[in-house]
Amino acid sequence: MSPPTPFITYSPSHLGALAFFLGLGAILYWLRQQRSGLARPLEKMLGALLLLVWPVSLIVHSAASTLDAQNALPLHYCDVAGICAGLALWINRQSIREIAYFFGLAGTLQGLITPALEVAFPAPRFFLFFLLHGGVVVTSLHLALGMGFRPRPDAPLRMLRVSACYALLAGAANALLGTNYGFVCAKPPIASLMDFLGPWPWYVLVLFGIAGVFYWVLALPWKIKALQPPSNHVS
Repeated sequence: MSPPTPFITYSPSHLGALAFFLGLGAILYWLRQQRSGLARPLEKMLGALLLLVWPVSLIVHSAASTLDAQNALPLHYCDVAGICAGLALWINRQSIREIAYFFGLAGTLQGLITPALEVAFPAPRFFLFFLLHGGVVVTSLHLALGMGFRPRPDAPLRMLRVSACYALLAGAANALLGTNYGFVCAKPPIASLMDFLGPWPWYVLVLFGIAGVFYWVLALPWKIKALQPPSNHVS
């Protein structure tokens, strides 16, 4: 069997995947605006697919004899975002939707733009990668733009605490298993924005600071809206 084709950033397959999820997001938003009966089933279908990414990835890696400690657990940042995004499309739980929104746009979006992916289309891992990352980003935007999600006023600080707990959990798993979940022990093997953030462990601290800035910016639209005086309508 010939080795899989290596993935190339911004290749036709990468751009095609980005275009697909851009179109999916537009369709979901349009269906919501039209109050179409198709909106909810499509949202639930996307949510179910996101929740299936991890168990299906176990099957794919097992079939390819690539299943190991590094990919057996859903402990990457985007795995957490994917599980929360899948749940957020099924249940109206504020804490879950906040994680999906902030993790999705502060972290998973970067993975969609500069994928840490080794195999290209049509490898199964290519589809799983973009289903996870593209699905999370579409869900994050759709929660805010289509489904009326609003973060709580203290959401950025809350997300920093969640991020710190996640980093500790990933670090503990890495220490026990010799893995690199969350890239908290080493940078991705493929070029990414982390390459500009300095050596370990400083890039981890820089990432935490950048995450805090992104969380604040992502909450800013609602903070600005809360400061605006209510409009007076003259009858």
